[in-house]
Amino acid sequence: MFEEIIRVTGKEKGRTSIILAGVHGNEKCGVEAIKRVLLSLEIERGCVLFGYGNPRAMEKNLRFTEANLNRMFKTENLLSANEKQSYEYSRAQCLKKYLDQADALLDIHASTTLNTTPFIICEENARENVVFLPANLVVFGFDKTQPGGTDYYMNKIGKIGICIECGYLNDPQAVQIAEDAIFAFLKTFGHIQNNLKPKKQSYMLMTKLYITKTNNFVLSKPFYDFEKVSRGQEIGIDGGEEVCAEKEGVILFATNRNKINDEAFLVGEIIL
Repeated sequence: MFEEIIRVTGKEKGRTSIILAGVHGNEKCGVEAIKRVLLSLEIERGCVLFGYGNPRAMEKNLRFTEANLNRMFKTENLLSANEKQSYEYSRAQCLKKYLDQADALLDIHASTTLNTTPFIICEENARENVVFLPANLVVFGFDKTQPGGTDYYMNKIGKIGICIECGYLNDPQAVQIAEDAIFAFLKTFGHIQNNLKPKKQSYMLMTKLYITKTNNFVLSKPFYDFEKVSRGQEIGIDGGEEVCAEKEGVILFATNRNKINDEAFLVGEIIL
């Protein structure tokens, strides 16, 4: 059931959009929001595709089963042989067929960080499209620092790719934020009437991703998303080697890791 893509079509011609949830299988807020929305949704114009990204991981309540699905949308030469043999790789190839049909994407996520806030991930090409979404913070720079996501793929093929992080993944409020985001996205792209007012939003730019050098990276303390860090501040210990902030900025998705070449944290800066 969750493998299938659901198509909802309006009476009038319009854009084609795609909304995904469960790309990380333990991030359930978008999955629940899509179920709610589809109970009574009527599209006025165009076509909207709804999909559940990683059904196998959803069933097991795991982020992924064999490989991170949200890194499988890179060019083929950047993927390892093991990644290409994974279920997530084959699922990405399936999803690409639907992404290719769409003009715009909304991919719904949630953070594993307890102290977090809803925010939007996009690049400059979507800046004017996200002003109606239910988040006051917009973050750029993921296409360079953390490529391979669904939004990265859409941007690469000249479309609009938008992600929303709806807060902490186990916060019940995240489901409501996800549902609000779906309706705001539908209104933004003309599928239903837009009666929303644009939000005043602030912006951040992610500039660097720290990749672990050993199989033992431990944070020096728990960091909340977008916590300010100072130049030289210790972030963690990677196999006995101290890892410090290179300059003043903010930290995002900081996580202990037990694998080499894994994503430990992002750093960025306020741009407005």
